[in-house]
Amino acid sequence: MTLIKICGIMNKVDAVRAAELGVDMLGFVFYKKSRRYVDPAAVREIINELPDSIRKVGVFVDEDQRKVRAIAEDSGVDTLQFHGSETPWYCADFKGDYKVIKAFRLKGAEDLKTVNDYDVDFVLLDNYSSDSVGGTGEAFDWNILKDYEFLHPEILSGGLNPENVTKALADVIPYGVDVSTGVEDSPGKKNFELMKRFVEAVRKA
Repeated sequence: MTLIKICGIMNKVDAVRAAELGVDMLGFVFYKKSRRYVDPAAVREIINELPDSIRKVGVFVDEDQRKVRAIAEDSGVDTLQFHGSETPWYCADFKGDYKVIKAFRLKGAEDLKTVNDYDVDFVLLDNYSSDSVGGTGEAFDWNILKDYEFLHPEILSGGLNPENVTKALADVIPYGVDVSTGVEDSPGKKNFELMKRFVEAVRKA
């Protein structure tokens, strides 16, 4: 069954509703420049309301390693997603203590050349934007993924929504999908009906 991750969670209501839909991962953004930034203490309160079966993902961008560990401890996340220019060695330092996701912002096929250099639990494939690190609401050209052999389970992200996720699954056949903007009314405010339709579309596919 395709893994489903909903990212950019900022409040308890959205988190609990997403959990009720049976998603596999919820993402919390700890990058202060993001419109979806959420305080680690607030995330701790949200996580206390969630079942153990859901992975709680902390999203970081080129953060100091010691600070990543401190925020992870304070918030209670069990998975770390690195969405910046973190090196394979940087990511490997967290293996064993946490599940690790390395995100890659793709402009073209040439951006895939370093993906398999990373020894991580998942790779996340997102759209490149010069204006934003993630959460752009725009898809990249999925054709660049054809014939590329990933060494780790891949999560497709970037511009997914209830209308296009079925085609994405058919074209790419990813291990998992990640959505944020595509199920929102505004940055960080999720729409339950959109989340429900997204989950239903993935499960049917």
